[in-house]
Amino acid sequence: MKRLLIFLFVTICLSVCFISCKKDKLLTDPSATVSFSQDSVLFDTVFTTIGSTTRNIRIINKNDQKINLASVRLEKGTSSNFILNVDGISGKEVTDVEILANDSIYVFIQVNVDPTNQNSPLVIQDKIIVSVNGNEQSVALEAWGQDAYYHFPDQAIQYQNGFLPYSTVAVGTNTTVTWNNDKPHVVYGWLVVDSTQKLIINQGVRVYFHQNAGLWVYRYGTLQVNGVKGNEVTFQGDRREMDYADEPGQWDRIWINEGHTDNHIDYAIIKNSYIGIQAEVIMNIAQPKRLKLTNTIVKNCSKWGLYCVAFDVWGANNVIVNCKEYCGAFTLGGNYTFIHSTFANYFSKDGGRGGQPCVHIDNFDGTTTYPLDSMYFANSIIDGGQANELETDIKPFTPSPVFQFNTCVIKTTSPLTGTVSVNNRYNQSPNFLDVANYNFGIPGNTSSSAFNFSDASVQSTYLFLQFDIKGASRATNPDAGAIQH
Repeated sequence: MKRLLIFLFVTICLSVCFISCKKDKLLTDPSATVSFSQDSVLFDTVFTTIGSTTRNIRIINKNDQKINLASVRLEKGTSSNFILNVDGISGKEVTDVEILANDSIYVFIQVNVDPTNQNSPLVIQDKIIVSVNGNEQSVALEAWGQDAYYHFPDQAIQYQNGFLPYSTVAVGTNTTVTWNNDKPHVVYGWLVVDSTQKLIINQGVRVYFHQNAGLWVYRYGTLQVNGVKGNEVTFQGDRREMDYADEPGQWDRIWINEGHTDNHIDYAIIKNSYIGIQAEVIMNIAQPKRLKLTNTIVKNCSKWGLYCVAFDVWGANNVIVNCKEYCGAFTLGGNYTFIHSTFANYFSKDGGRGGQPCVHIDNFDGTTTYPLDSMYFANSIIDGGQANELETDIKPFTPSPVFQFNTCVIKTTSPLTGTVSVNNRYNQSPNFLDVANYNFGIPGNTSSSAFNFSDASVQSTYLFLQFDIKGASRATNPDAGAIQH
C-alpha cells in the first residue's frame, strides 16, 4: 500500500511538472492564432473640443502554451490618429509581447482629433495588426473626426435574408424635420422618412452615408431637397480619403416610395452610390406618386443612376452619367418628362460597363402590360461609349401614351417602335469635353451635335430653363442637354 501511495505521488508530481513545462514552452506553430474580445472598435463619442477618448480590447491566447506576438501595430503607422498601449507599453507599434497559456492582455486605444477642424476626415479609420508566428490578424478601428449629426439604427426589419437596420428622422406622425448646413449628417443603416413625415434638406447640407446605408422615403413620406447653384446639397459615402473620392458603390441609395406628390430634389449632387435615386411603386400603381428632379447631378453609381418603377417624374437640367449599368431605367410604365437633361454613360471602373444601354424604357414584366401614360424627352442627350444607348420595350395598350423624343441627340441602333420622333439627331456625337472627369459640357462649335440644337418653344415654356444647370443663359441658340456651351 505504501509503495502504491509513493507511486501515485510521483505520478502526480511528474504530471504537474509536465503540464507546467508545456505551459511555459513557447508555441511556434504557424497555424496558432489569438482571439479578440471584439472584432472592431467604434469611438462613439461626438467630440466638442480637441478630443481624446479611450477604448480597450483584450487579445486572448486560448492555447495551452504561451505565445509570442511579434508585433502589435497600427496599419497606418506613424500617420495614424490612434495610439496604442499594449500591456503597459505605449506607441504606434509594440513588439515582442508574450501572452501566457489561456491568458490575455489588454490593449488600450486612444484617438486624438479636433472635430472643429473642417479639414480633418469625417470618419477616421485604421486597423490594429497583430503578427503571430508569421501570420497577421486584425481589429478594425473607427472614430469620428468632425462634429456632426449622427443617425444610428435603433430598429430593424426582418426579411428573408436577414435584418434591415433603420432609424426614423423623427418620432410620431405629421412631423417636419429640417436640416441646415451648420454640421454634416452621417447616416448608418437606413434613415427612414416615415409615413406622413417630411424631411426638408436646405442648401449646402452635406450628407455622408456609411457602407450599405441609405435614405428611405417611405410611402406617404416627403423629401424636399432645396439646394441652390453653388451651394448644392451633397449625398456621398463617408470615406473622405482621396482613394475614395471617385469610388462607386460606397453607400446604397435614395429610395422614394409612392403616396406623395410633393417630393422634389433641386440642385443636388448624388455620387458614388449603388443606385442614385430609386423611385418606385410597391403597393399599388394607382397610388399618388411624384418626384420633381431639377438641376441635379447623379454620377458614378455601381449599378443604376435613376431607377423608376411605375412612377411619375418630371425632370429638367439634370446630368445623370457614368454608371455601371443603366443611367436611367424606367420600368413597368409610369409618367416621365425630361427636358434639357443629359444621360451619358462612359463608365470605365471595375472592369467597365455591364453592357446595358444608357437608358432603358419598358411597360412589360413578361406577363403583364402596365400603362405608360407619358414618356417625353425634349432638348436632351442620350449618349455613351457603346453603339446602342437607348432601348425600349413598349407593348401596345389603351389609351395610347404620349411617347415622344423631341429635338434630342440620341445614340442608338434600335428602332424606336411605338414612339414619335420629332427633329432628332441620331448617332451624331455631342463631343463632350472630358467624360473621364465628369465634364459633360460641349464645345461651342459645330463639332458637337448638341450645339445650338433645341426646340426653343419648349425651353421658353419654363422660365427657369432659360438658364442651364451652371447658370449660363440659354437666351439665344440654346443647346441640347443640361449644360450650355
